[in-house]
Amino acid sequence: MRARLATPVRALAMIGLSVAGICAAVLVVVSAALMLVGVGRYVFPPAVSLLRTVADAARRLAGRLGVDIERPYGPQTDAVALLKERATWRDVLWAVLDPIMGTWAAALALGMPLYGLYGAAVQPFVWQANARAGGTNSYGVIHVTSTASALAAVPAGLALIALGLYIGPKVLGLRARWARGLLGPSRTTELEQRVDTLVETRADGADAQAAELRRIERDLHDGAQARLVAVGMGLGNAERLFDEDPEAARALLATAREASSKALDELRDLVRGVHPPVLADRGLADAIRALALDCMLDVEVSSDLTGRPSPPVESAVYFAVNELLANTSKHAGAALVRVTLGYRHGVLSCDVVDDGDGGVDPANGTGLRGIQSRLAVFDGTIAVDSPPGGPTRVHLEVPCAIRSE
Repeated sequence: MRARLATPVRALAMIGLSVAGICAAVLVVVSAALMLVGVGRYVFPPAVSLLRTVADAARRLAGRLGVDIERPYGPQTDAVALLKERATWRDVLWAVLDPIMGTWAAALALGMPLYGLYGAAVQPFVWQANARAGGTNSYGVIHVTSTASALAAVPAGLALIALGLYIGPKVLGLRARWARGLLGPSRTTELEQRVDTLVETRADGADAQAAELRRIERDLHDGAQARLVAVGMGLGNAERLFDEDPEAARALLATAREASSKALDELRDLVRGVHPPVLADRGLADAIRALALDCMLDVEVSSDLTGRPSPPVESAVYFAVNELLANTSKHAGAALVRVTLGYRHGVLSCDVVDDGDGGVDPANGTGLRGIQSRLAVFDGTIAVDSPPGGPTRVHLEVPCAIRSE
């Protein structure tokens, strides 16, 4: 309801941005022409910056309407580079076309509630004065010539207000989606950003894989391998003592058996850290339920997955949830955590919501950055919403296909 009541204000803001955008676009075009005489080198960058400020305001307004628009700008700051950048001229095109394409939407979203307010709250009080002055009164198809007809305009005005507040967000959202085509990255820019992201995540994935291999090697060397060497030495000593001191040989065998049992436990823990058996056998939902049983907090797990994603995706989401539950147990001051798994339109989603103190900053600490790097390998994302006082909601998404179980 609050968003609907804000619709006329947002429509007015859109009209103001259209005016500011066309003025800034004119400055950009004029300063670009002045590049021919050298003056534009100094005035073109500020003009582009002004236009981008207006475009950024339009993007923020679109975000409040539920349409996210990514900034497409590169790091260029000098006049020549800005002149060549596609995003500069896409902003100019948006500024020129926006008043043409979007004025009707703002007019509907703003005009209908205002005209309805006039009919419901103003018309009943001014029709007599207007009639005495020799004017005629009409409200739409209603000819206001008496108190009864003036009162008839009240429900019509209220209906018009309700209709305007109902369709206003829809038409403003339609306008915002149209603007996204010009204010967002072009297809070429998206592909370039995608390539950059893939290069970065591939490097991160290679580094993470190398670090994981080093960890496995270190754990094997310091744990199971050392115990197995001790077992071998103990068995060799027992073999030499069988004839001379059977009791001592028996004690060495018992020690070797205990060491082999510990080595086996360490190998199981190591395998569980690489790919938990419950994940391979039961799938992602049941593996997270197993995590919930080991967690110090009350964890509720729900899932509507109808199949299983690929093992690498399962592993990435499993360890991401494991990290989130560990962080919540240590830092959040929470008592209850809800984990929800879903799959819609080719995207696996996972929501982890706790009732803790909130105030989580994704920029601090390495846990969330590690999860982001783990998911980025699969083009996945992580979003954190943690207002002070809580609750904290972490939303994971990974595009993938699932296979029927």
